[in-house]
Amino acid sequence: MSDQASPSNPSHCSDPERLRVDHAILKKLGHWTDARAFDLHARRSSVVLDLRSPRLPTDLEITVRLDHASLTLLVPDHADLDADELSWTGKGRVHDEGGQVGHERIRMTGSAHDSQVRVRRAGSAQVTAMLSREYLRDVRASRRAGRYPTVDDPRRDARARPPHGGHSPTE
Repeated sequence: MSDQASPSNPSHCSDPERLRVDHAILKKLGHWTDARAFDLHARRSSVVLDLRSPRLPTDLEITVRLDHASLTLLVPDHADLDADELSWTGKGRVHDEGGQVGHERIRMTGSAHDSQVRVRRAGSAQVTAMLSREYLRDVRASRRAGRYPTVDDPRRDARARPPHGGHSPTE
């Protein structure tokens, strides 16, 4: 099998989105990437990845190396998470209430040592995104631009103009 990039071999068309976090908090919310594959290394950190954007492919691969870390995935309600190839040492597990089986698939591989992976869907994903500084910045910028915010719900059409009760943002 060839490792060359080609339209018929999409897994090699682009390099994975690399994220390295060490003793920090990282939140990637809204439309932050269009990558198909992710390579995450987190040590004693908290990471939130928003995978609800319609710009993302329907088949995602996440390779993780977690060490005393917490990973929260914000996923569409109909996404199927496959974490069978994730190896665990020490305490930890994937906390996923499950959703409707759909056409989107997220495959997670790698290793986790004394770590946890939390999956947030639907309303809990939206609330998790809303409880961030990124959401507050997006709301302020959206209000000035006369559009809807998209950090809380990346599938929303930001170009639609919200109804204003009396004053427009330019007045």
